[in-house]
Amino acid sequence: MSEEKRKKMREKLPPEALEHMKAARKEMRKSVETILPPGYIEHRRAARKEMLLAFRSMLDAAIKKTEEKSS
Repeated sequence: MSEEKRKKMREKLPPEALEHMKAARKEMRKSVETILPPGYIEHRRAARKEMLLAFRSMLDAAIKKTEEKSS
């Protein structure tokens, strides 16, 4: 969903509904965390960071290659 659609949806919903949705999301996260083994969240964050670093490396290599071709 685009940010523009989210903004329009927030404008249409009553503030009380938005607060309930935020609370529901928070409680859902808590419930999922109780199902997962200890340390899962930290490992997931570390894995996400490594994937982002890998993408950064690929972009840096592509930029370098482009610059070398244009020289």
